[in-house]
Order: sequence, then structure tokens, then C-alpha cells
Amino acid sequence: MGLLEQCEAAFGAADLYQVLGVRREASGDEIRRGYHRVSLRVHPDRAAPDRKEEATRHFQFLGKVYAVLSDQDQRALYDEQGIVDEESDVLSQDRDWEEYWRLLFKKITIKDIEDFEKKYKGSEEELADVKAAYEDFKGDIDKIMESVLCVDYTDEPRIRKIIQQAIDSGEVPSYKVFVKESKQKMNARKRRAQEEAKEAEKTREELGLGDGEDDLKALIQSRNKDRKKEIDDFLAQMETKYGNNSKKGGKKTAPKKAKK
Repeated sequence: MGLLEQCEAAFGAADLYQVLGVRREASGDEIRRGYHRVSLRVHPDRAAPDRKEEATRHFQFLGKVYAVLSDQDQRALYDEQGIVDEESDVLSQDRDWEEYWRLLFKKITIKDIEDFEKKYKGSEEELADVKAAYEDFKGDIDKIMESVLCVDYTDEPRIRKIIQQAIDSGEVPSYKVFVKESKQKMNARKRRAQEEAKEAEKTREELGLGDGEDDLKALIQSRNKDRKKEIDDFLAQMETKYGNNSKKGGKKTAPKKAKK
């Protein structure tokens, strides 16, 4: 079974870009973020014992997807012909995908996150990211709130104000799904966020997780119980922001397309 068939079976999508949740025009940094975001969900270390083997296979498939899309020649072949060269050195070599993953991404500390949030919120970068997410998701505030860094549902009025000002100034189009969103949908989003935060805190307490830097998830959950954004997406983007790999980019762009 080739890589495309493997992805179809594992992720329900034979399109490599869809597997990573990025647009076909995505930059190298966006592809890297997409890879990290999805791989965090299926990483073998997070899998239950009875799903370890399956998670390992899925993790390997993702590594291959990233290897293809991060290689200039392989990506060009895939874009032009819709095929993957299974015999290429990129895929044929016997690679330890977990080691490969750990070389790409380094752990970050809570101070990294706090420093970033202070600089990011209210910055020109955040404004650009909010407007880009608004256009990418055609005004769907659920997806906008999920894609923009460092926000929870309490930030929604601020995010809405940014978007409305951009609409009023003609910078972005007016989407009915945004300007006519019902109160019912807004309240449902808030309830989901609160429920997810409670569940995250309950899990943290059940696992006896402390506030050490070795468990960044616990740190963020404890510090920000009402965080709406999925923790894995936050980690994926933040670790990419602070990653020390040579391919690291400077400016972050909002993730494109809907989530997997």
C-alpha cells in the first residue's frame, strides 16, 4: 500500500495537504506547523496501550507526508502529477520517525509562552493573523477562535472588534456567517469552552500532574482554565515559533483551512 492509500485509510484523506490541514499554497513553515499539530494528536507516547501500535503507524505516515511536502522536488512532483515517488530517498530510507520528530521540535517553557503572549496580543502580527483567519474561514468565528494563538472565549469581544473594524474599513469582506451569527451559537461556543476547560482540569487532577516545566500541558491548563483553543494546536504553533531548527521562519501566519 502506497503513502496516499495509507493516508486515506488512517486519516480519511488521500490528499497530503488535507492530512496536515494546510492549503496547497502553504509555506514551508505552515506545513511544518501542520505536521506538528497533527502528530501531537497521534504521537505514540500519548496513545493508550491497546492503541499504541496503530498510533505508531499513523505517526510514521505523518512523518512521510511531511518528508514529501518539505522536500522541494518531491512536493513539485506531487503538485504536478498527484503521485508520490515511493522509491525516493525521502521515503525509502530506514528512518526513525520519532527521533526525526524530536530533532525538529524542542520543548518550550512557560516563560516562552508568557513572553510571547505579552508581545503578541494587540500587536500588528495578531491583527494580521485575525484578519487572515477571518478570510480563510469565511467568517466562521468558531474556526477563527481555534486558529488564532493565545485566545480563549473571553477574548471573543476583542477579536470581533478587530474583525468588525476591518470590515468597516473595507480591508476584508463582510461574511453573513459572521455579522449575522446567532446568540444561540455564541452561547454554545462559550459552554463548550467551559466544559472543555473543566474536563482538562479534572484530568490534570486525576493524573496528579504538577506545575513543573516537564508537563507543559498541565502548566497551561492550570494557568488558563478557560482556554478555548485546543491545547495541541497551541503547543504545535508555539513550539514552531520557538523551535531551533534551521527551517524555522520568522513571522507566523494563521493556519489555513479547516481542521482535520
